[in-house]
Amino acid sequence: MLMLSRKRLLAPPAAPHVHQQRGAAMLIGRLLRGALKIRYIVLGGALGGGMTLQKSYEEWKEKLPDMKWLEQYMPPPEKIDAFRENMIKLSSNLRDSFEINPKLKQLGEQNYQNFQDWFDRRLNDAIEATAKEDENGFSDNFLRIPVAKNNSQGNTPAAAPTENLTTRLERMQDELMQNQLKYQKQVDRLEKENRELRRQLLLRKTGAPPKKVKKSLIDMYSEVLDELSEFDSNYNTQDHLPRVVVVGDQSSGKTSVLEMIAQARIFPRGAGEMMTRSPVKVTLSEGPYHVAQFKDSNREFDLTKEQDLAELRREVELRMKNSVRGGHTVSHDVISMSVKGPGLQRMVLVDLPGIISTVTQDMERHTKDAIKNMSQLYMGNPNAIILCIQDGSVDAERSNVTDLVSQVDPQGRRTIFVLTKVDMAEDNLANPDRIQKILSGRLFPMKALGYFAVVTGRGRKDDSIQTIKEHEEQFFRKSKLFKDGRIMSAQVTTRNLSLAVSECFWKMVRETVEQQADAFKASRFNLETEWKNNFPRQRELDRDELFEKARGEILDEMVNLSQVSAKQWEDLFMQRLWDKVSNYVFERIYLPAGQSGNSGQFNTMVDIKLREWADLQLPMGSVEAGWDGLHKELQAFMKKSSVSKDSDEVLNNLKEAVLLETLQKHVWEDKAADMLRVIQLNALEDRAVHDKQHWDSAVKFLEQCLKDRLTETEAHLHDLLGPTTKEKWMYWQYATPEQQLKNSIRNELDKILYKDPTHRPKLKADEITTIKGNLQTEQELPDEVIHETWDPLYRRHFLRNSLQRAFQCRKGYWMYQQGMAADECNDVVLFWRIQQMLKVTSKALRQQVVNREARRLDKEIKDVLEDFGQDRAKKEQLLTGRRVQLAEKLKRVRHIQEKLEEFVQALNKEKAN
Repeated sequence: MLMLSRKRLLAPPAAPHVHQQRGAAMLIGRLLRGALKIRYIVLGGALGGGMTLQKSYEEWKEKLPDMKWLEQYMPPPEKIDAFRENMIKLSSNLRDSFEINPKLKQLGEQNYQNFQDWFDRRLNDAIEATAKEDENGFSDNFLRIPVAKNNSQGNTPAAAPTENLTTRLERMQDELMQNQLKYQKQVDRLEKENRELRRQLLLRKTGAPPKKVKKSLIDMYSEVLDELSEFDSNYNTQDHLPRVVVVGDQSSGKTSVLEMIAQARIFPRGAGEMMTRSPVKVTLSEGPYHVAQFKDSNREFDLTKEQDLAELRREVELRMKNSVRGGHTVSHDVISMSVKGPGLQRMVLVDLPGIISTVTQDMERHTKDAIKNMSQLYMGNPNAIILCIQDGSVDAERSNVTDLVSQVDPQGRRTIFVLTKVDMAEDNLANPDRIQKILSGRLFPMKALGYFAVVTGRGRKDDSIQTIKEHEEQFFRKSKLFKDGRIMSAQVTTRNLSLAVSECFWKMVRETVEQQADAFKASRFNLETEWKNNFPRQRELDRDELFEKARGEILDEMVNLSQVSAKQWEDLFMQRLWDKVSNYVFERIYLPAGQSGNSGQFNTMVDIKLREWADLQLPMGSVEAGWDGLHKELQAFMKKSSVSKDSDEVLNNLKEAVLLETLQKHVWEDKAADMLRVIQLNALEDRAVHDKQHWDSAVKFLEQCLKDRLTETEAHLHDLLGPTTKEKWMYWQYATPEQQLKNSIRNELDKILYKDPTHRPKLKADEITTIKGNLQTEQELPDEVIHETWDPLYRRHFLRNSLQRAFQCRKGYWMYQQGMAADECNDVVLFWRIQQMLKVTSKALRQQVVNREARRLDKEIKDVLEDFGQDRAKKEQLLTGRRVQLAEKLKRVRHIQEKLEEFVQALNKEKAN
C-alpha cells in the first residue's frame, strides 16, 4: 500500500481538493477493512475453538520442510531493521507532504471511534462467556472440543477420558516449560542490566585519578601465581595456592568449556590436531569492557571484534609453538593471559594439554608420558581444583582422565566433573540413562564435589559464544532426559558451572592463602640467616642488580678509553701496523729489490711494489691494525678493572662475554680505507728526506728492523744446523745426522760466499755439482737439501751486509743531500718512506678512533648490554655462584611474601565489608 501511495503521488497532479478527498477515503477504507479482519479472527478464535486452530497450525508447521538453510542467504537482522526504519521515515515524510480535508478527517475519526466501542463490547461479551464456561468445569479446550479424524469408517467420536488426561498432562508440562523460559528470559534481562550497571560503575571507578585505582583481588592473586611459577616451576611444597586445573582427554571439549566460562573464543582450533601444547593460565575478572591481554604485553585485544579475536588466537598459537623447543611436542612454559569483561566470574584457570592414548609419527616419542606427568604435577597441588572434562559423546570405558583424577584425588574433595557434548550423547547413545548415571556419580569410580552437563557448541568453529549459549539453553529446554526432573537444573549449563567453580575457588583461596603467607615468611627467615652467616659483609644483590653494577663498570671503562692521549693512540697504532706489514715489507719489497744488485733496478722495483701494495692491500691492512689496536686497548682496560681490589669477581664472566660480543659486532667504517689509501700513496711517493733528524730516525728504524730479522734468521739456522761448539761442550748437546750433513753443506757454501761476497740469491748448477763432489757422500745428495741450507745462509749474509751499510749511512746525510753515494743508502730512503707512511696512517687511525670509532664502539657495547639485560637465561649463565643464587632466591621469597600479605589484607577487607 505504501508503494501504491507513492506511485499515485508521482502521477500527474490533480486538483488539490480532489487529491485530499481521495487520500482521506483511502485511509478510512484501509482502517475499516483491517478492523473487519480483526473482528472475524478474534470472534472465530473465541467462539469456534481457537485451540483446534492452534493444534492444526502446529501440525502444519511440523510438516513444513526445514528452511534454516535460507538463513545464510537472508540479510542480517540489523540490515532488515535499518531498512524498516528507513521505510517508516519515508512513509512519514510522504504522509506529512499532504493534508487531509478537515471535514473528512473529522468524519473518519468519528467512524473509527464508533467501531472501537463496538469491538470492545463484543470482546467483553466473549470474555464473560468464557469465564462462565470455566466456572462450570469446561475451561480446558482440549476436553471440550472434539478433534475430527478421517478414516475408512467415517468420523470417530472424541478421545477417551484417559487420552484427554494424558494430553492435558503434556499441555501442563509445556506450560511449565514456557513459564520457566519466560522467567529465564527475565533473569537474563536482569543479569544484562546488572552487567551494564557494573560496567558503568567500573568505568566511573577507573575514571578516578591514577593514584586511587587499586588492583582487583583476582589480579593480585594472579600476580602471586605468576611469581610462584617463575620461582619454582615444579610446584613443590612451597606452592600450594589454589588454581582451577582444566584436564581432559584430547578433543574432549576442555578448551571449549574454558572459553564458555571466559565468554570468548580465545583459543585456536585444530580439527582433531593437538593445539594446546603448553599450560595456559587464564585469569578471569570483571571489567567494563570484554578484553584480553598477555602478561608480558601492553596490548589489549577487544573480544567483541572478530579481527582482534583472530589476532589473539594467532598470538596464542605462535606462543605455543615458540615454547616447544628441542624436538619436544609439549612444553612446561606457562602462557599467562587475563580476560576481563562484565559479569565474568573471578578465578584463575590453567588449561593443560589433552591426555592422549597413542603417540603419532609427528610427535616426540615421550609425549604421552610428558602430558601425563604435567597433569599429575598440576593436580598434585593439594589445593588445586580439578575441573575434570569428560566427552559425553564417546563410551565411558574409553576415558583416560577419570582414572588419572581418581588417583590424585580419590575422595573427590576438590574435583568437579563436567560432561561435555551432551546433545551428541543423547542422540548417539542407545541407553541415554547412562548420562543420568554419570551425573549422579554412579558410573565412574571417581568421586567429585559436583557433576555438571554442558553443551559447548554445535561442531561449528565459527559459532559465537552467544550462539552456543542459545543452542545450549534450547537443548536443555527440549531434552527429554533433563525435562523429566531426574537431573536437577542446577547441574546443567556452563553458567551454573562457572558459578560453582568460582564459589569453590574462592572458598579454597580463603582457607589456604594465610598458610602460604606464613610458609614463605618462615622460608624468608631461613634464607636471611644463611646470608648473614656466609656473606656478612656483602650486599644482597640479585642478578638484575649485579648486572646493573657490571653495566656501570663497563661504561666507566669506556669513559677511561676516551682519556687515552693522542701520542699513546699513535704509538699503539704504529706498532700494530708495523707488526702487521713488516713481513710483507721485508719479504715482498726489500729483499727482492736489495738482492737485485743494481741501484736503479732497486728503486724501480721498490716504486712498483709500493704502489701496488698501497692500492690493493695496505689500506685494509691498516684498518685491521686499527681495529685490533682499539680492541686490545679496550681489553687491557677491562683486565685492569677485573683485577682491581674494588672489582667483584662475580662480574668477570659477564664482562668478558659483553666484551667478546661487542668485538665480534664492531666493524670499522668502510670509507676509512678509501681515505687511508690517498694519504698512504702520497707518503710513499715522497723520496726526499727533509732533514738530518728524519735521516737519523730512518737509519735507526732500518737498523732495528735488520737486527730483528737477523735474529730470526740466526734462530732458524740454529734449528737447521744443530748446536754450536759451545753448546756441545758446555751443555752436552749433539747434532743429528741430518744436521751434520747440513753443517758440511754450510762449510762448502761459506767458501762460495767468501770468494764472491756479491753473489746472487740463486746457486748455479756448477756450484751445486762442486758441492756434491766435495762432500762425496755414500748416498746421492738431493738438490733440495743444498737449497734448504743455502737460503737462510744467504739471507744472513745479505742482512749482515745491509746492517753494515746502515752503520755506514749514519753519517751519510750530507753526502745524500749533495747527491754523493746515494746508491749505497737506497734502503735508508725506503725505510724512511715506510716510516712516514706509518706515521701518517697512525695519525689518521687515531683521528678516526677519537671522532667516530670510540663512539660507535660505545654504542655497540650499550646495545649488547641491553640485549643481555633482557635475556634472563644469559644472565643466569654468566652470573653464577652460591652468593648470587642465595640473593636471587631471597629477593623472590621476600617479594612473594609481600604480595601474599598484601592479598591477605585486601581479602580480609573485602570479607569485612
